[in-house]
Amino acid sequence: MILTVTLNTALDITYRVAALRPHASHRVSEVTERPGGKGVNVARVLAALGHEVTVTGFAGGATGRVVRDRLTATPGLVDALVPIGGATRRTIAVVDERTGDTTQLNESGPAVTPAEWAAFQEAYGDLLAPASAVALCGSLPPGVPVGAYAGLVRTARAAGVPVLLDTSGEPLRRGVAARPDVIKPNADELAELTGSHEPLRATLDARRRGARAVVASLGAEGLLAATPEGRWRATPPAPVRGNPTGAGDSAVAGLLSALVERLPWPDRLARAAALSAATVQAPTAGEFDRGIYEELLGRVAVTGEVSAA
Repeated sequence: MILTVTLNTALDITYRVAALRPHASHRVSEVTERPGGKGVNVARVLAALGHEVTVTGFAGGATGRVVRDRLTATPGLVDALVPIGGATRRTIAVVDERTGDTTQLNESGPAVTPAEWAAFQEAYGDLLAPASAVALCGSLPPGVPVGAYAGLVRTARAAGVPVLLDTSGEPLRRGVAARPDVIKPNADELAELTGSHEPLRATLDARRRGARAVVASLGAEGLLAATPEGRWRATPPAPVRGNPTGAGDSAVAGLLSALVERLPWPDRLARAAALSAATVQAPTAGEFDRGIYEELLGRVAVTGEVSAA
């Protein structure tokens, strides 16, 4: 079982409009709703790849009930969300069908009380026992300590469970110091962490700060990885256009699924890059176009070198 943690779950709502214009009224051609938050998106992709996945984090209010109902209806996913008094947030994505561009509006999330945070930590410890790997993903809701991910990384390491961390800002800085097995920042998050805008230098710096392996998302340029086994770059055969929401989450799912399957790093990166590109062409976050994924998987170029033993 793979465990995903989404402390700031969401109900993702996607509107599609013919053309998005500021200060204008729009007729929405299509509306979709999905359980969301980065770890939930990761879980949905993992389940589609055939893995058993347990989803934990927080859920509350009417929006939280919708999220839980829809999670339960998703094959392969087990709902282990911890109830809270506040209402789960919503995120709004507006897709311009003319250009393919997406405008994103994200609520901040409900306040979590100290008692609710303590209840989550207890539940998390119990869920780690049967887990083969854990992903800690996304922003922190109000009330959760800024060092929360660092503590969750240490708990996973103490339990002998490989842990992937995908967050940003101060939670990432503190989490890296707890020595996660993998971090997956995008280029901006990596630059904020290290102060360097040169991707290779920044990935090596992030490893020195504590991460065992660093896989950086570079948008259309693919993925850059610095690991104990070597350094690699994974590049899709051609740029893809569409909705990029959730592409990084699919990359996390690719990395995590390949980790538990014990694939070598080049194969992990090829899977992650292909899933990420296939997600850009899917209509909503947490989904991927399987045909595009399977077509791209053998065409992702992975170049690099193996470290000396």
